[in-house]
Amino acid sequence: MNDALTWVLDLVQGVDPVLRTLLAGLGIMLETSILVGLIVPGDTIVLVASTGVSGPFQYVAMVVTVIVGALAGESLGFALGRFFGPKIRASALGRRIGEANWARAQRYLDRRGGIAVFLSRFLPVLHSLIPLTVGMSTMSYRRFLAWTVPACAIWTVAYVSVGSATAAGFRELASKLHWAGFAVVGIVVAFLLLAFLVKKLIVRAEARHMVEGSSADAPDSMAE
Repeated sequence: MNDALTWVLDLVQGVDPVLRTLLAGLGIMLETSILVGLIVPGDTIVLVASTGVSGPFQYVAMVVTVIVGALAGESLGFALGRFFGPKIRASALGRRIGEANWARAQRYLDRRGGIAVFLSRFLPVLHSLIPLTVGMSTMSYRRFLAWTVPACAIWTVAYVSVGSATAAGFRELASKLHWAGFAVVGIVVAFLLLAFLVKKLIVRAEARHMVEGSSADAPDSMAE
């Protein structure tokens, strides 16, 4: 296991740091832009790219680039929603997403306003639909950014930190412990499981705001 992980980490670290960082930013941009996020595993790309981080400068560069990439993707979704939202929703691709998912995103935004923008960064499907839905709403781009910037920052720091820290820890322990590889795999799996559980808890807590006919009909202000 140690040899296999060392080979993978060396392969990632062998990629030019600038290229590796830019690829992570591009991956998350595609993941957070309209509908592409349903097929591009941006979180996996960022996690893997972060294992190649070496030193504080590369760490900061990765964090900043991924945040900028995430914001670029969400801003693209917002712009598409503002100018082409109804056409995209009525298109073949929009129909494939399903009217139920569009309606769910719309209800959630109507009822939770900025909170929906913040929490959607951590939710499957909604993280791609909410930016477009916001673009079709009356919420300003400025308010949209005010809610999505901290969410993108929290998400990015978590993934980059776990990826870089586990890789660094493995390299330090690999020559001393033959089971270091299993420990690292366990840590990554535990993190992904924790992320999955957090998403499930958020969905459960927010579900009443997404269901049609829910009693939670008092909408938060779009400007909040």
